[in-house]
Amino acid sequence: MWKPAVVFLLFAALVSQLDSTVTEYPPLFEDLYNYLLQGFDYVKRQTRDERYELKEYDFIIVGAGSAGAVVANRLSEVYAWNVLLIEAGEEEHFVMDIPLLANMLQFTHANWKYKTMPSDNYCLGHENGQCNYPRGKVMGGSSVLNYMIYTRGHKKDYDGWANAGNVGWNADEVQKYFLKSEDANNITLRDYGFHNEGGFLSISESPYKSMLAKSFVQSGYEHGYPVRDLNGKSQIGFNFHQLTMKNGLRHSTNVAFLHPIRKRKNLYIKKKSHVTRILFDTIGRTAIGVEYQKGNKKYRVFARKEVIISAGAINSPQLLMLSGIGPKDHLISKGIDVLRDLQVGRNLMDHVALGGLTFIVNDTSSIKTRRVLENANNLHNFLKYHTGPISIPGGTEALAFFDLNRPNDVDGHPDLELLFINGAVSSDETLKKSFGIKDDVYNRVFKNTEQKESYMIFPMIMRPKSKGWIELKDRNPFRYPAIYPNYFADERDLNVIVAGVRISEQLTQMNALKRIDAKLWKESIPGCEHLQFDSDDYWKCAARHLTFTIYHLSGTCKMGPIGDPTAVVDPRLRVHGFKGLRVIDASIMPEIISAHTNAPTIMIGEKGSDLIKEDWGIII
Repeated sequence: MWKPAVVFLLFAALVSQLDSTVTEYPPLFEDLYNYLLQGFDYVKRQTRDERYELKEYDFIIVGAGSAGAVVANRLSEVYAWNVLLIEAGEEEHFVMDIPLLANMLQFTHANWKYKTMPSDNYCLGHENGQCNYPRGKVMGGSSVLNYMIYTRGHKKDYDGWANAGNVGWNADEVQKYFLKSEDANNITLRDYGFHNEGGFLSISESPYKSMLAKSFVQSGYEHGYPVRDLNGKSQIGFNFHQLTMKNGLRHSTNVAFLHPIRKRKNLYIKKKSHVTRILFDTIGRTAIGVEYQKGNKKYRVFARKEVIISAGAINSPQLLMLSGIGPKDHLISKGIDVLRDLQVGRNLMDHVALGGLTFIVNDTSSIKTRRVLENANNLHNFLKYHTGPISIPGGTEALAFFDLNRPNDVDGHPDLELLFINGAVSSDETLKKSFGIKDDVYNRVFKNTEQKESYMIFPMIMRPKSKGWIELKDRNPFRYPAIYPNYFADERDLNVIVAGVRISEQLTQMNALKRIDAKLWKESIPGCEHLQFDSDDYWKCAARHLTFTIYHLSGTCKMGPIGDPTAVVDPRLRVHGFKGLRVIDASIMPEIISAHTNAPTIMIGEKGSDLIKEDWGIII
């Protein structure tokens, strides 16, 4: 049985936030439920007290996530401006800072709990042929739910944006915005000129590195790849994660950008407020405010200067379409008056991986959540010093980038990532449910790994050729949109997955992994048994069944110059054809970057804020 100290200090707040609409929780939560009934009073953070409302603000920001929190901070630096930040979710809680519990946060009210539409081409091994899409519904957005990995991307990503007509988005220009946010600390390997200290956002390594993770990084070195600063001059190579972490705890954009300014009198924050549409003038070409619902009441609030949509790659296009901005035929079919025909919701991109690629080892530093949390030394080290394995974000510790077309080019442009996870799907009782894996798939493939030591590698497609789309199901702003990621529509993406499997297998032949007897777990996935195990076709089939999103949704309000028929916003992030309306979040990416998307989204928030200041005559 769980030790009371573990339950009270690490889980009581989390369990108290469990979504009451979920009827069945993983066994982990069942063990804790009785403690919840004892009435543990958890500590609740407050960004600031909600003060009296104004009828009109200079700027209204919709969404307090990875970009919106940054924009709220930077715009409220101008004391002459009144800024309203509206968030559908609640305040972040202290338990959300605990890195190892990252996966468990998906079972709380802090998650929108989106799902893809059923498919017969991907997510086949998931319940109802649907993949779960966690998205942050909380102050700090998905920076509260994610695994805290901080990577910026390759210079060719951003130069590609600029070459497509997005002036000002080249690599040299965006680099200064990465540096503006950053407070780099505890990074053991850093390239000169590529990091900064003193910014709002703490970037560091985990204070704990397992022997398994060290063996993974060493195996890459033995295989001929450098160990390098993956946010430095070049990206090809291996290393431990750089993380949005401070003193062994999560450092969300809420904590980083909003908590330090909670006493600013010109920043107003409204939580638990769901924006349902954008309001326009009588001509329908200037945004003048938003309508939102809090509880059972509807409200309208107005903006003198601009409405800024920072609701993310799902919610931002949904809100634009509900407000009459989107594909003309689609809006008409839903009974929505069309203000402008734009390709909103198209160009959906994500980094998708083959899930569950498992290797069995003889090293007991493998992460098993129960075992880690029931260990008194682990608990002591984390509670007192914020160190030990509880400081590992969701079990993931290291990664490697590869350019498959130019494997010997140190300046290569990554198209493959290998993401190292300490443990297996069976190592944490919540993983099966959070990924939505079918019972028969779990029982066949992973059940027998429960008592074994293991690690996983996720071979991830970094520059996918397949793109999907998002549509409205109807005019109801509270009904989730239809999400079609369209994974593997271009089969060349599957070749990247196979290449990742082959490199992962090769690494087991290096001395670092031989010493711990790393061996591929050879259990065929139901639905792929007709194919020879370990053949290329088998792994392509496996990817279609165990399709793991890495939660990097982007591109659905594409940035592009006037004349680009696929663009939704211009290079200054203004919605084409409108005044007083911008989108500032990951949805504006014209092409997904070859990195985890949280850091670039924060950069977009920084740069977008400066664009607004410039356009309103503020000297930067």
